[in-house]
Amino acid sequence: MRLVILGGGESGVGTAILGKKKGYDVFLSDFGMIKENYKEVLTLNGIKWEESKHTESKILNADVVMKSPGIPDKVEIVKKLKALSIPVISEIEFASQFTNAITIGITGSNGKTTTTMLTYHLLKSGGLNVGLAGNIGKSFAWQVADENYDVYVLELSSFQLDGIINYKPHIAIITNISPDHLDRYEYKYEKYINSKFRITKNQTADDYLIYDADDQEIKNWLLNNKTNAQLIPFSLLDKHEKGGFLNQNTMELYINEEEFTMDTKSIALEGKHNMKNAMAAASVAQLMRIRKQTIRESLSNFQGVEHRLEKVLKIQNVLYVNDSKATNVNATFFALDSMNTPTVWIVGGVDKGNDYSELMPLVREKVKAIICLGVDNKKIIDAFGNVVDVMVEVGSMNDAVRTALHLTEKGDTVLLSPACASFDLFENYEDRGRQFKQAVRNL
Repeated sequence: MRLVILGGGESGVGTAILGKKKGYDVFLSDFGMIKENYKEVLTLNGIKWEESKHTESKILNADVVMKSPGIPDKVEIVKKLKALSIPVISEIEFASQFTNAITIGITGSNGKTTTTMLTYHLLKSGGLNVGLAGNIGKSFAWQVADENYDVYVLELSSFQLDGIINYKPHIAIITNISPDHLDRYEYKYEKYINSKFRITKNQTADDYLIYDADDQEIKNWLLNNKTNAQLIPFSLLDKHEKGGFLNQNTMELYINEEEFTMDTKSIALEGKHNMKNAMAAASVAQLMRIRKQTIRESLSNFQGVEHRLEKVLKIQNVLYVNDSKATNVNATFFALDSMNTPTVWIVGGVDKGNDYSELMPLVREKVKAIICLGVDNKKIIDAFGNVVDVMVEVGSMNDAVRTALHLTEKGDTVLLSPACASFDLFENYEDRGRQFKQAVRNL
């Protein structure tokens, strides 16, 4: 069996290692450059690879192709593979056939990473032999090759879900759905929504789908489509017979005929959206029979995720918050919604077709000044120019943070929540977040 891998990043190299171990004839091809450490791993494992090109004669003879999630379907080589009816799958699809572990798959436009990390924290604290993979850390395929976990918590992007055929998680979570990555879905929102719901397409009556029952797009999809999974909703607005809801200051869950309650004040994560993330993760812990006391302790000592509403420092009674992971409008909506003090907002980057109008009421209420940090800020200036008193354009993170220092007074918050991708000025959102934290520490 010939396995060809497109993309020499974390998921590509992990798949190559697993494929080699399972006796495939493996070839890896990357149209860009492969990082040195990955080249070493491939060479050490005797895996053939190429970079800066796709040699068709070595690719179109594949029995199966694993495509990295970053490569769109419209790339020529992918079109040619599909025309030849060669299966093009994701790393998740490939790796899942070689493990008997229970998988918990988590997707959504926002909150995926926090919910994934929190779920992992709850299960690990509960004593399960659990791995963490997907969009986070070491690739799923690599772990299936090297480790022996009983359970995996997987963060799954829509791109990873696009490449599944038979994979099904035992427990699926959809945190929420809002427009994102529409450039990859022909700017058709329903295509992106359907992509997210692929997470439940192979589930059976023995499996579970945990979802945000307040989310209009999720509700619409469930009204018009069928899943075989058992439904477990969570909500801040309505009480459900099964699932999670808020009862004043108490989070209540009803799962497996059992009740779980916790005072929301003792949950470490702040903000309404994080209450939902906590309900989703606690629902998984309940289904996996983790002790209630352990769930409570774990929810109260969870540290949060880097670059997601991360409190950096307080300087002269001004709090600096790093929310660089907010790469779309909906994520920034959550961030602004959780601000309780006058806010200087650092925003901007590569716009993925953003509509800023939903932020308007929050900006009017909470934002005293906007700092635009992007190559092209016209859309942000057009949207908010008449709404805030002060609007400044800057070209570097240092300038953004220094400008913020001059615009704040005691009791204010400086929030980096860009609502955009980072590729105009930074390597990625992590690089952007780290530069922010460094600039704050240098004040």
